Amino acid sequence: LLAATLLSLPMAANAQGWDPRVQGVYIGAGFGANFLQGTSDRGLDVNFEWGYAGVLSVGYGFGNGLRLELEGSYRQNDVDAIKGAAPVGRLNRVGGNASSYGAMFNVLYDFNLGPVAPYVGGGIGYQIHNYDSVRGVAANGNRLLLDGDEGNFAYQLIAGVGLPIQAVPGLVLTAEYRFMGTLGHDINGTVTTPAGAVTRATFEADNFNHSIMFGVRYNFGRTAAPAAPAAVAPAPARTFLVFFDWNRADLTARARQIIAEAAQARTTQQVTRIEVNGHTDTSGSARYNQGLSERRAAAVAAELVRLGVPRNEIVTRGFGQTQLLVPTPDNVREPQNRRVEIILR
Repeated sequence: LLAATLLSLPMAANAQGWDPRVQGVYIGAGFGANFLQGTSDRGLDVNFEWGYAGVLSVGYGFGNGLRLELEGSYRQNDVDAIKGAAPVGRLNRVGGNASSYGAMFNVLYDFNLGPVAPYVGGGIGYQIHNYDSVRGVAANGNRLLLDGDEGNFAYQLIAGVGLPIQAVPGLVLTAEYRFMGTLGHDINGTVTTPAGAVTRATFEADNFNHSIMFGVRYNFGRTAAPAAPAAVAPAPARTFLVFFDWNRADLTARARQIIAEAAQARTTQQVTRIEVNGHTDTSGSARYNQGLSERRAAAVAAELVRLGVPRNEIVTRGFGQTQLLVPTPDNVREPQNRRVEIILR
């Protein structure tokens, strides 16, 4: 993975028009180190060594940075030390481990920063916390055993960065930090004296995890970034204008007719790229209009694909209110500015 990353850096940095944000269905996997915070109850402190964590996920990206994800995970840490309240002190011959496994539903957002895509997110779900033969022997000979599991509500925070591998469209290397916590878990506990007397009690275990993971993600349907045009005389571009109702991104019957004409024109001339550029008028905020222009471009591109145009020929962009067909002051509803330009090149 490191070699592939180093080889891909120049290619990623020089790619033109490449958007690393996820669009469509993807799968992912990650593996790394996990630190489980110590827990205390009934005069006992249980601490853990560094362990490991792994996740598998499947999700869907909307192309604008937002993605939804379903994740399954597993974490495990061996016991490091068990201490009791005075005069018991530190227990000897400790052993066993604690693990967590379950499913989480995550909401994440990717930032488009050129060759890399940082992302943040959070999730909720359900985790089972298991103590497997967590044990120790006190100085007085009493033997402690914590064993059992219980499920509870879980939550997590995620921060990471993705590095797209341009040589393999859709493949991304990831590095991330995750904090995962759950509500408390009741674990069965027993103390056995040298004489064989047994005392049973419930140990309430906390479950707060810090994970550092490295992994891969694959976005199905991703295609290579548009190649730079060859140094030949370009064919004259042909433009089709699709207009929209105010504050709408859905296609009218007339809009579908114009898109169909553009798709038909593609078959009668040599086309290497189809630019689909979304625009708005000046009513509304610039930030809102940027998103609206992107949604309009996406709606036109989807109709072109439905009519048989290969998706890898289409480049979509949103210009918001920055390129007006009819110059107007701010907050003016101008129908000719609410448009998508389809340019056949």
